Amino acid sequence: MTLALREALLAFRRAPLLSALGVVTIAFSLFAFGLFGLVALNIRLALAQVEERVEIQAFLTEGTAPEAVQAALADIAAFPEVATAEYLSQDSALARARREIPEYRDVFAQAVLPASIDVRLKPGHRDPASVKAVAARIATYGFVDDVEYAQDWVDKIYRMRSIASLVGVVLGVAFGAVAVIIIGATIRMAVLARSREISIMRLVGATDGFIRAPFLIEGFTKGILGGGLALLLTWLAATLISRNLVRVTFFDPGVAVLGVLCGAIIGLAGSAVSVGRHLRRV
Repeated sequence: MTLALREALLAFRRAPLLSALGVVTIAFSLFAFGLFGLVALNIRLALAQVEERVEIQAFLTEGTAPEAVQAALADIAAFPEVATAEYLSQDSALARARREIPEYRDVFAQAVLPASIDVRLKPGHRDPASVKAVAARIATYGFVDDVEYAQDWVDKIYRMRSIASLVGVVLGVAFGAVAVIIIGATIRMAVLARSREISIMRLVGATDGFIRAPFLIEGFTKGILGGGLALLLTWLAATLISRNLVRVTFFDPGVAVLGVLCGAIIGLAGSAVSVGRHLRRV
């Protein structure tokens, strides 16, 4: 193992430009993938913030007994899909309408709005089917006059999330495949540059495992360096976008480390495939 590590380090010294090209190629391939991942992450977070505004409003008939309202609140809050259930009196409803729609303040001057129970759902239960099911259960209470939850808006949000997820998977696989192809071609160049050395090692009786080890270490090291450089470039891009365009959320530390490890795995796999093909030919 020590000999293999020394040979891998010597390879960097013997061909620094080719080694640097391999690292840079891995870095830019993963950088393109990282940029896409960053866009996908922020789209998902933006849709999640919009989904948080999904709300069911159950309007109550005038004169509903407070005891009935409190009992209904406790019952609705116990639904497995419900995060919060709050009572909004007529005065509070009118005040909120004036605050949220100031351009119609004059219209609301003499208006009377019904009291309501406002229900917010837990994450994972904001899809159209769940919202519709909860709204239908709330509508069964005798003192509930009407239930509204902006069905068209909920449907559009869910479709946007589904489309974004599908596009994310397709483009992610495409970017990943391109990265693997480019990285494999780069590592293949390094193997071909040392084809004579491999042939000599074969002639003197070296085993396939002995020949592979330095290349695997070299590919793993290039992957680590390329992954780290790609992460740095992605962070710089996110910083520039946040300063000049819109605020961007960067990957959490766990995902960042996983990205670097992916570079290492790709480098290792590319080396293994390239060396394996060459060994079958010599």
